[in-house]
Amino acid sequence: MHALLRSSRAPEPVARFGEVRQQTEALCDPLETDDYQVQSVIDTSPPKWHLAHVTWFFETFLLKPYLDGYRPLDARYEQIFNSYYNTVGPFHPRPQRHTLSRPTVDQVYAYRAHVDTHMAELMEACAPANRTGFEHRLTLGLNHEQQHQELLVMDVKRNFFANPLYPVYSEARSGPTAGAPPVRWLDFPGGIREIGHGGGSSFSFDNEQPRHKVFLRDYRLASRPVTNGEYLEFVESGGYTRPELWLSDGWSTIQERRWLAPLYWTKLDGMWHEMTLSGMRTLEPSTPVCHLSYYEADAYARWQGARLPTEPEWEAATSSENLDGNFVESGLYHPRPAAGPDDAQWFGDVWEWTASPYSPYPGYRPLEGALGEYNGKFMANQYVLRGGCCATPLSHMRATYRNFFYPHDRWPFTGLRLASDG
Repeated sequence: MHALLRSSRAPEPVARFGEVRQQTEALCDPLETDDYQVQSVIDTSPPKWHLAHVTWFFETFLLKPYLDGYRPLDARYEQIFNSYYNTVGPFHPRPQRHTLSRPTVDQVYAYRAHVDTHMAELMEACAPANRTGFEHRLTLGLNHEQQHQELLVMDVKRNFFANPLYPVYSEARSGPTAGAPPVRWLDFPGGIREIGHGGGSSFSFDNEQPRHKVFLRDYRLASRPVTNGEYLEFVESGGYTRPELWLSDGWSTIQERRWLAPLYWTKLDGMWHEMTLSGMRTLEPSTPVCHLSYYEADAYARWQGARLPTEPEWEAATSSENLDGNFVESGLYHPRPAAGPDDAQWFGDVWEWTASPYSPYPGYRPLEGALGEYNGKFMANQYVLRGGCCATPLSHMRATYRNFFYPHDRWPFTGLRLASDG
């Protein structure tokens, strides 16, 4: 059994810069040169683009405004590696990122080295008068790169699934597992609770603030996420053929896209298998089910006579929990079964869908300038997920962290935990 990881205080952002940048490149070590170019669906991006875009972020929001005399390695990179910042300028269309055969992989790594060299100069020379704004942007840039580390792992998995050879990114490290512990209901009292990040010296994204009061009724949460074996019962009982279980948009989606099971589930020789970053493997019943859309999570909960938790319910239940879990540092790149009846798997393994739309907290204020586009403009038509996953860096996680995806998205490591009224 692998060792689970425990949260510790993160070092200063200047000290962390090299560590975070090296980790991104380490995640690319298993890739062959041809892998860097693949974009199997428009939801994903080529690994090469991730490497360059996070570098563009430091160049655009730190080097250009703070380092006198800075000269870009190639001024054209400003457009092709901009993701969606309209206030910065035009950008290359997302669905066409796979067309960028140039710059080459070697040239992208040279771009990273160029920016890292000048970032070292900036971090050494930044005047104390500029230190507060500089450090905030640097910390944001590091967390932005960690977000893309997670996306990189998820996108590689999606790209490898599109290849009929089902390539292996990392050899499997887990052996045979015992069955999942029986699920229990955990009772939580209602009342007035506070959620959201309180600010102060620790980092949070702007969408986690301000801290505010919410009123909750008594509620219950399941003692662990739903497993493959439990979800398989839903599949084999005809859950994908029963319109009464599905939201209208969900039913339309599964009809149009012909979904019959979670993404990466495939029947081979009459047995269910699951694509993993260790290749195609026999479906493990005790592992948390993963790669579900919001629609699938909601339909399963309804089939069970339950519901999805709300965002405030989830945070109120976990705010005092340690950030123990299966994160990217474990090297599994896959959810693992609960270790026992007391292993709630609140953090790591799978992002858990909530029933809460992604919207601003009361009193929310986006960052000023172009960085205000980071989160705020996406607060429509998406749902919040909580808890992190097996591709999330541990130092990137908090109990207040709000991830968000569209309800049809399935390529992230997304699962669910059941909830009900108390």
